[in-house]
Amino acid sequence: MAIKYTDEVAVFEGKCTLHEAEPLHAWLKKTPHGKIDISGCQYLHTAVLQVILVARPEMTAAPAHVWLSLNGRTTDS
Repeated sequence: MAIKYTDEVAVFEGKCTLHEAEPLHAWLKKTPHGKIDISGCQYLHTAVLQVILVARPEMTAAPAHVWLSLNGRTTDS
C-alpha cells in the first residue's frame, strides 16, 4: 500500500492510486483528528485528492514533488 497508517498520521509514499481512496476515507472517518504526511507522495489519484478535500485533515508535511506542491497554481501564475 502507498499509504501507511499509524494511530494519528497517514503517511503517503510513492504512487497513491485509486485503490487508496476507500481505505483513506475509512481511516479518516475512524480517526477524525488524523493528520496526513504527503512528503513522500509522487502521484496522487484524483479520487484520493477528493477524499482529502472533503475531510480536510491537517497536513504535517507537504509533498517534495514540485508539481504536487504547487497547490493548484501553475508556473504561469
